[in-house]
Amino acid sequence: MAAQAVRVELGWRTSPGTPDVDGSALLLVASGKVRSDADFVFYNQPSHASGAVRHEGKRTAGDGMTDNLAVDLARIEPAIDRVVLAASADGGTFGRVTGLYVRITDAANGREIARFDSADATVETAFILGELYRRQGAWKFRAVGQGYGTGLEGLATDFGISVDEPQQTQQPQQTQPYHQPQTPQQPQSATRVDHRPSAPPAPPMAPSAPPAPPLTAPVRLSKVTLTKDAPSVSLAKQGGTSGALRVNLNWEVRKQFKGWGSKLGRAVANHSDLDLDLCALYELTDGRKGVVQALGNAFGALQHPPYIHLDGDDRTGAIATGENLTVNLDHKNKLRRVLIFVTIYEGARSFADLHATVTLQPQHGAPIDFSLDECTVPSTVCALALLTNNGGDFMVQREARYLVPERGVSPQRTIDYAYGWGMNWTPGRK
Repeated sequence: MAAQAVRVELGWRTSPGTPDVDGSALLLVASGKVRSDADFVFYNQPSHASGAVRHEGKRTAGDGMTDNLAVDLARIEPAIDRVVLAASADGGTFGRVTGLYVRITDAANGREIARFDSADATVETAFILGELYRRQGAWKFRAVGQGYGTGLEGLATDFGISVDEPQQTQQPQQTQPYHQPQTPQQPQSATRVDHRPSAPPAPPMAPSAPPAPPLTAPVRLSKVTLTKDAPSVSLAKQGGTSGALRVNLNWEVRKQFKGWGSKLGRAVANHSDLDLDLCALYELTDGRKGVVQALGNAFGALQHPPYIHLDGDDRTGAIATGENLTVNLDHKNKLRRVLIFVTIYEGARSFADLHATVTLQPQHGAPIDFSLDECTVPSTVCALALLTNNGGDFMVQREARYLVPERGVSPQRTIDYAYGWGMNWTPGRK
């Protein structure tokens, strides 16, 4: 494989009842196991210590969804023999997932190197779709297609991961693959990639590097996705009682514009200047109220009131960056409520045709994420999540509520009115 760095795109079609799908990677030594839990890259542990493998998160793609990994082949440590590329289904089996595939592209130019489409899943809840492996000093891709009925936990433990999850009584054969390796569809541009499903002869065993030190705690596989039917969660029950709570907003413009006609379509089509601002209204337990936002350089602070800090102002919406703010949960008893919202500063007249995902990542505890519904009103401000102090526990409530400001009323004042903050507002600029 000539590419020095590749992107791994796990894709599937979305429809009502389709389980959420998550991509992951396991870095294995010659024994076929990880050296430690640190060699597992997934949504709760998104970057390998070497920087060679990163989980970059989900994106919409036409009528489907993708979950993405970045692999810098040049940075993979010599002790690593192969990188297993896996998928797990959350809330159902892969029999209900259509159009599942894995695609490898050159990170430098986007050229497709290899692709494998999986079409015969039934009761599996985890899959090994393929792997990157070393052969004669070069990296190659091989399609696999092994299915597991024990989910991400069963797959991970098979490769030596210690999982901090309630253990279920399992039959030994449940962790065996349902399917033997399959031959993928070979793209014309994949002539330099080895697609043979069977493993090459194992090279002579070489002394392996000393194992990496184990993590201080087993890997946590749990995560929380908020929906209309299940819109709230307790941070305490997820282990998020202290430390930093990171809030990330990322977005993209949908490729096809619909629902608002050509005039609004033109308004969002020129999205190179799109600027969304992540903001937070706060109310402290002593009655003080305020806002954290880029306007007026009101970026807040973590170690003194309001114990909320906005990182900066991003215009790309990228998964790895986007708009970010942090809440200091060590001072959560001084916060009565926090309303996280987003405004359009410039570049569009509505959230229509913008797709956004919100992720709240406690320093200790499972990540909480949700997507915004499609906007059907001419909205320039959207309430994302409401954090409420409930006797020392923070409750996170998914709002995903689009608001339409009246003529001459700012987005900030509009959200204030809707949630009864009762603040006085003056014009501001960046």
